[in-house]
Amino acid sequence: MQSDILWEKPKGNLEKLTTLLKDTEEGELVVLPEMFATGFSMRPIEIAQPMDGEIVSWMKENSKDKMICGTVAIVDGGNYYNRFLACYGGDVVALYDKRHLFSFAGEDKHYTEGKTLTVFEYKGWKIKPLICYDLRFPVWCRNTVEADLMIFCANWPAVRIQAWNSLLPARAIENQCFVVGVNRVGVDGTDNPHNGNSQLLDPLGNCLLNLGENETNQTVILEKEKLHSIRMKFPFLSDADKFTLSE
Repeated sequence: MQSDILWEKPKGNLEKLTTLLKDTEEGELVVLPEMFATGFSMRPIEIAQPMDGEIVSWMKENSKDKMICGTVAIVDGGNYYNRFLACYGGDVVALYDKRHLFSFAGEDKHYTEGKTLTVFEYKGWKIKPLICYDLRFPVWCRNTVEADLMIFCANWPAVRIQAWNSLLPARAIENQCFVVGVNRVGVDGTDNPHNGNSQLLDPLGNCLLNLGENETNQTVILEKEKLHSIRMKFPFLSDADKFTLSE
């Protein structure tokens, strides 16, 4: 779901997304951009909400018959996090705090980095969530958990869209999994334009869908058999280097 985002206006964004969700079907997995309700703001003291706040409550309410995924500025235990949430059946079923904070924009000065990776399951698929800047760090993204699908929620600016277009297929190829990257469109509150290019890549790096530069949402059916077929024909993951992540 590739959307423009009203700057630091949760109510307006949630109202718009509620309308867009009417075009989705029961059982779908809906992926929203990074900080879909506020924009990528470095003012967490103004925009961050607790886990029982309006934004998370909206995700829960709209997840009664589908999976809703996106990131929210969250205040938790006195810290601020850029937190990925997956909601289904009216509950939060998974969360992941962004590991690689975008120091170029000062994100590391305002938010606390996450420490652990997350994998959750939906309809028999193992899904690994990651957030925007994480895309540049292949070791953190490395598929050591046999994930079937990686999700990248992003606010990736137009000026660096070539990197986005190059790194998404790279992550799909090296990890032999489907990759979804969902970006925003429009100009944010710091005058940075965003041109979308939300994409779905197959495990060979082929682009199955690119949403272009307009606000839109589209649905694609992923087939697990295709994933298994590729991994059996090209069992490259079995030759991957073994390693352990540490602080």
